[in-house]
Amino acid sequence: MSEDNTIISQTKLFVGGLNWKLRWKDLREEFSKFGEVAFARVKLDQETNKSRGFGFVEFVNPEDAAKAQKEMDGQEIMGRAVKVDFAKENPDRIQAREDAKEDPNEIPEF
Repeated sequence: MSEDNTIISQTKLFVGGLNWKLRWKDLREEFSKFGEVAFARVKLDQETNKSRGFGFVEFVNPEDAAKAQKEMDGQEIMGRAVKVDFAKENPDRIQAREDAKEDPNEIPEF
Protein backbone atom coordinates (compact mmCIF):
# COMPACT_ATOMS: atom_id res chain seq x y z
CA MET A 1 0.00 0.00 0.00
CA SER A 2 1.44 3.35 -0.94
CA GLU A 3 1.31 6.40 1.27
CA ASP A 4 -0.81 8.12 -1.42
CA ASN A 5 -3.61 5.62 -0.88
CA THR A 6 -4.07 6.19 2.86
CA ILE A 7 -6.47 8.32 4.81
CA ILE A 8 -5.61 9.73 8.23
CA SER A 9 -8.48 8.89 10.54
CA GLN A 10 -9.94 11.65 12.69
CA THR A 11 -11.40 9.26 15.28
CA LYS A 12 -9.13 6.19 15.27
CA LEU A 13 -5.80 6.16 17.10
CA PHE A 14 -2.83 3.83 16.73
CA VAL A 15 -1.25 3.00 20.10
CA GLY A 16 2.23 1.45 19.95
CA GLY A 17 4.68 0.25 22.57
CA LEU A 18 2.06 -1.54 24.63
CA ASN A 19 2.94 -3.81 27.52
CA TRP A 20 2.59 -7.42 26.35
CA LYS A 21 0.14 -8.15 29.19
CA LEU A 22 -2.22 -5.27 28.34
CA ARG A 23 -5.60 -6.34 26.92
CA TRP A 24 -8.36 -4.48 25.08
CA LYS A 25 -10.28 -3.79 28.30
CA ASP A 26 -7.21 -2.08 29.79
CA LEU A 27 -6.75 -0.02 26.63
CA ARG A 28 -10.41 1.03 26.65
CA GLU A 29 -10.19 2.00 30.31
CA GLU A 30 -7.06 4.13 29.77
CA PHE A 31 -8.59 6.06 26.87
CA SER A 32 -12.22 6.32 27.99
CA LYS A 33 -11.30 9.19 30.32
CA PHE A 34 -11.08 11.36 27.18
CA GLY A 35 -14.54 10.54 25.82
CA GLU A 36 -16.77 7.79 24.48
CA VAL A 37 -14.73 4.96 23.00
CA ALA A 38 -16.43 3.12 20.12
CA PHE A 39 -13.93 0.23 20.33
CA ALA A 40 -10.48 -0.68 21.59
CA ARG A 41 -8.44 -3.52 20.13
CA VAL A 42 -5.02 -4.96 20.94
CA LYS A 43 -3.60 -6.74 17.91
CA LEU A 44 -2.70 -10.37 18.60
CA ASP A 45 -0.35 -12.71 16.78
CA GLN A 46 -2.52 -15.20 14.87
CA GLU A 47 -0.33 -18.19 15.71
CA THR A 48 0.48 -17.55 19.38
CA ASN A 49 -2.52 -15.38 20.35
CA LYS A 50 -0.08 -13.09 22.20
CA SER A 51 -0.04 -9.32 21.96
CA ARG A 52 1.93 -7.79 19.10
CA GLY A 53 2.56 -4.69 21.25
CA PHE A 54 0.19 -2.32 19.51
CA GLY A 55 -3.50 -1.63 19.19
CA PHE A 56 -6.19 0.80 18.12
CA VAL A 57 -8.72 2.95 19.92
CA GLU A 58 -11.61 4.55 18.06
CA PHE A 59 -13.57 7.41 19.56
CA VAL A 60 -17.09 8.48 18.71
CA ASN A 61 -16.05 12.15 18.51
CA PRO A 62 -12.98 13.50 16.66
CA GLU A 63 -12.41 16.11 19.39
CA ASP A 64 -12.04 13.37 22.02
CA ALA A 65 -9.59 11.49 19.78
CA ALA A 66 -7.49 14.63 19.29
CA LYS A 67 -7.35 15.29 23.02
CA ALA A 68 -6.44 11.66 23.77
CA GLN A 69 -3.69 11.67 21.12
CA LYS A 70 -2.16 14.85 22.46
CA GLU A 71 -2.31 13.87 26.12
CA MET A 72 -1.46 10.15 25.88
CA ASP A 73 1.45 10.27 23.42
CA GLY A 74 4.58 9.46 25.45
CA GLN A 75 2.66 8.57 28.62
CA GLU A 76 3.19 5.31 30.49
CA ILE A 77 0.62 2.54 30.49
CA MET A 78 1.50 -0.48 32.62
CA GLY A 79 5.13 0.64 32.88
CA ARG A 80 5.77 1.35 29.18
CA ALA A 81 5.78 4.68 27.35
CA VAL A 82 3.35 4.49 24.45
CA LYS A 83 3.32 6.16 21.05
CA VAL A 84 -0.12 7.48 20.11
CA ASP A 85 -0.90 8.80 16.67
CA PHE A 86 -3.85 9.01 14.32
CA ALA A 87 -4.33 5.75 12.43
CA LYS A 88 -3.68 5.56 8.71
CA GLU A 89 -6.37 3.62 6.91
CA ASN A 90 -6.74 2.06 3.50
CA PRO A 91 -9.84 3.49 1.76
CA ASP A 92 -10.72 0.02 0.42
CA ARG A 93 -10.92 -1.40 3.95
CA ILE A 94 -13.04 1.54 5.10
CA GLN A 95 -15.47 0.89 2.23
CA ALA A 96 -15.57 -2.84 3.03
CA ARG A 97 -16.53 -2.05 6.65
CA GLU A 98 -19.25 0.34 5.48
CA ASP A 99 -20.58 -2.27 3.06
CA ALA A 100 -20.64 -4.85 5.86
CA LYS A 101 -22.73 -2.48 7.99
CA GLU A 102 -25.31 -2.34 5.19
CA ASP A 103 -25.48 -6.14 4.82
CA PRO A 104 -24.71 -7.79 8.17
CA ASN A 105 -24.94 -11.27 6.62
CA GLU A 106 -22.07 -10.59 4.23
CA ILE A 107 -18.55 -11.05 5.60
CA PRO A 108 -16.06 -8.67 3.97
CA GLU A 109 -12.63 -9.92 2.96
CA PHE A 110 -9.77 -7.90 4.44
